[in-house]
Amino acid sequence: MKQQGVHPEGAAGTPDASARPDAAASAPEGSGATGRDGGAVTGEGTRDDATSAREHDAARARDDDAEGAKATPPGTPRPGEGSGDEAHPEEVEGDEPLLPARVHRPSDLMRLLVGVLAVVVLLAVAAFAHGTTSGLEQDINKGTGQAPDLLIKIAGLASSIAILLVPVAFAIERLIKRDGLRIADGVLAAVLAHGVTLATDLWVARAAPGSIQEALTQPSPGDIHALTDPVHGYLAPVIAYMTAVGMSRRPRWRSVLWIVLLLDAFSMLVTGYTTPFSIILTVLIGWTVAYGTLYAVGSPNVRPTGRTLMAGLRHVGFHPVAAAREETAESENGDRGRRYFVTLEDGRPLDVTVVDREQQAQGFFYRAWRNLTLRGFATRSSLQSLRQALEQEALLAYAAIAAGANAPKLIATSELGPDAVMLVYEHTGGRTLDSLADEEITDELLRNTWRQAQALQSRRIAHRRLAGDAILVDRSGNVILTELRGGEIAAGDLLLRMDVAQLITTLGLRAGAERAVASAVGVLGPDAVADCLPMLQPIALTRATRATLRRLGRERAEREREAVLEASRQAKLARAEEASATAGPAPGKPDKKTVRAEQRAEKRAIDEALDEAREEDLLTQIRHEVLRIRPQAPVEPARLERVRPRTLISFIAGAIGAYFLLTQLTHIEFGPLVANAQWGWVLAAVLFSALSYVAAAMALLGFVPERVPFPRTVGAQVAGSFVKIVAPAAVGGVALNTRFLQRAGVRPGLAVASVGASQLFGLGCHILMLLSFGYLTGTEKTPSLSPSRTVIAGLLTVAVLVLVVTSVPFLRKFVVTRVRSLFAGVVPRMLDVLQRPQKLVTGIGGMLLLTACFVMCLDASIRAFGDGSTSLSIASVAVVFLAGNALGSAAPTPGGVGAVEASLTLGLIAVGLPKEVAAPAVLLFRLLTLWLPVLPGWLAFNQLTRKGAL
Repeated sequence: MKQQGVHPEGAAGTPDASARPDAAASAPEGSGATGRDGGAVTGEGTRDDATSAREHDAARARDDDAEGAKATPPGTPRPGEGSGDEAHPEEVEGDEPLLPARVHRPSDLMRLLVGVLAVVVLLAVAAFAHGTTSGLEQDINKGTGQAPDLLIKIAGLASSIAILLVPVAFAIERLIKRDGLRIADGVLAAVLAHGVTLATDLWVARAAPGSIQEALTQPSPGDIHALTDPVHGYLAPVIAYMTAVGMSRRPRWRSVLWIVLLLDAFSMLVTGYTTPFSIILTVLIGWTVAYGTLYAVGSPNVRPTGRTLMAGLRHVGFHPVAAAREETAESENGDRGRRYFVTLEDGRPLDVTVVDREQQAQGFFYRAWRNLTLRGFATRSSLQSLRQALEQEALLAYAAIAAGANAPKLIATSELGPDAVMLVYEHTGGRTLDSLADEEITDELLRNTWRQAQALQSRRIAHRRLAGDAILVDRSGNVILTELRGGEIAAGDLLLRMDVAQLITTLGLRAGAERAVASAVGVLGPDAVADCLPMLQPIALTRATRATLRRLGRERAEREREAVLEASRQAKLARAEEASATAGPAPGKPDKKTVRAEQRAEKRAIDEALDEAREEDLLTQIRHEVLRIRPQAPVEPARLERVRPRTLISFIAGAIGAYFLLTQLTHIEFGPLVANAQWGWVLAAVLFSALSYVAAAMALLGFVPERVPFPRTVGAQVAGSFVKIVAPAAVGGVALNTRFLQRAGVRPGLAVASVGASQLFGLGCHILMLLSFGYLTGTEKTPSLSPSRTVIAGLLTVAVLVLVVTSVPFLRKFVVTRVRSLFAGVVPRMLDVLQRPQKLVTGIGGMLLLTACFVMCLDASIRAFGDGSTSLSIASVAVVFLAGNALGSAAPTPGGVGAVEASLTLGLIAVGLPKEVAAPAVLLFRLLTLWLPVLPGWLAFNQLTRKGAL
């Protein structure tokens, strides 16, 4: 842990980190650490003038530190260091690392997106709810028409003057307080808002639908032939300026300006110079542009520096001597705040945590995604103000101590300007559980940890983050629970059980599943531990714990793979030695029985090595240990996810595809089209679709040297038609074929390699056929053999992508790692297949036949709805199918629904087929290759499952 000193000039220097626990232990209890009366001290930062002064001091401190860092070489003492000069209480020798002048806040981006969405919704309501908007305007005009004329004139005159004077007065006041950066941001936002209003006025006048024009404009009272402005050219810039300069943090100025804006909007609405929708749109544009400007250029960085921290501590009654920053990756990149070790003139040292808006926003999008996908009880709020965060952490700190748990004692809180707060704790020395050596993690330490968790559980307090870095162990072996800011009081049973599951996983990572479960049972009892099993799933654990489990899983898989490869090498070496020892002067070719016996022996040796090397993951080990103690414990995982990410993506993609199909089908009359269909070609399409399952079985068995029944393989391909509906096209077939080969007696590693080899050969054939048919398509209408521009553009695009991947180290490493892991198992399998030409011919022939069946099925579907003048060449149909199939395989939707239909329809239209023929042809093709085979696929899937083939 790196530390950086922050102390007044002339102080003795930064305290030694190793001496802190002794100092803490020798100081008398309560001496000076609790402010004036030993109780917790809460300080409120001053507002307006004091706030701006602190912001200016923070910026000046950063500038001074930057200049000092440039002018003073490392290690050179500053004036007053080590001398007897009297220290000035407001000057510090060191400060934070140089902070950026501006920061991009995720909260500004979220407000920008919300504003854009609100504008879109408003325009949609104005466009499609014309009757509602007209009625609303009539009601408002009727109500405001009863206002006295004198009141209207006074309000209009006062607001017209004040709406310009108030922003100018605020700018002058800010410039006097040396806060010009915010004024510059406000002016920029006002200029951009004015530009957006001009663009909106131009769009409404020339290109907007009539319903939007009627909602945003009306005849001008002065000239009935002219229309009012859709967006106010001066009101939107004022709102953008007000938002960008941060008037929301200054209640007096904010109240004055909003009163002025409301008076101005009221006077214009009453006099007939605007409409209600125009006012709402003006406010939204100003608000949205302001936050867009703040996010683009960044907000002024007002993060408190070390000097601000020292002043804040003095403000709540402490007398700090020095402050050492504890720099950790979590404090900089997480939402846990910056930590300081502060020594006082009298009394025990302090641990101070500073939380600002930027650090609080860290991980916002991750928390928002968790809130969307997980059920409510498993998440916490992603949007939380600094005041709410301060109050929650203080409440949890007091509640934990009241429950009898060892937790840091909170003794003071205070604001550090408008964008930061600090929490002052009594110093707690010790090391985290993650930093302890394995031999230091004793059974007594594990039991002490569970006792602290039991104390929280007894008062219904959920910690929510019992990871290794939240468990502190002091020199006496006492366990202290930290990181309580994410906790929850009055927690439900599920949250408490999630805490038990998290802690048992954390301890299992360090001490093993057996010791973790035994210590938990010894403190909590077997029933409480057994109740946590439904929560023992990765989604219920912390982000860091999940990452650790994934890393251990990769290491475990690598060890298993190395054991299998080593066993295979040893078996081949033993077979070679045996053959050389038994070979005569003229060795002959071994018979098939000998070869099969050797292969069975090799397979048996590999299976034994795999069984010896196979390791269970930690969560499985914990389940087994708990079930050994409580065999009747519930093991069914609780449903924590509200919606799975794949389901959400599939729904969105399917909705887009359905919308596209519906827009295409609304212009087609299916009655005459079906009546005039050529049913002979429909029957041909059905036959080609059925033949594709035979071709798929050939393509798979061609890369499986072992003997697998051909009819059952065809049945497995039919069952794949059902699996494609519930899984993406590129995933479902691979998983089913792998499972089928394993059930057929092929070893798991070889089954995966066989399917991988089939997929790899299929990818190569797909690319070659796409390029070949694309070349032929480009030369159909020209006498020369020059390729089409599309093929050339595709080749150049692929070349550019290859150059980009090879030139960027991160991408190159990523691709090399994935390709190496793929070829590690696939290449040996392909070498085995190459030794059997009959198998190779079967595999490649099956792939070509599979593609030909689909192409002929699509061609027959086209001919079924067209006449002789609308037919396409086989090369054109093949290009369209190959491109559409590639997009469908990449789509996350089951069976490529939406993506395949859209790409095939657009492709057929692009090569010259009328839309009236392309849309029904694609529907017939997808009906025969995707939807109709679902019922036979379901029957085949159930039949193979009952027979143990799946």
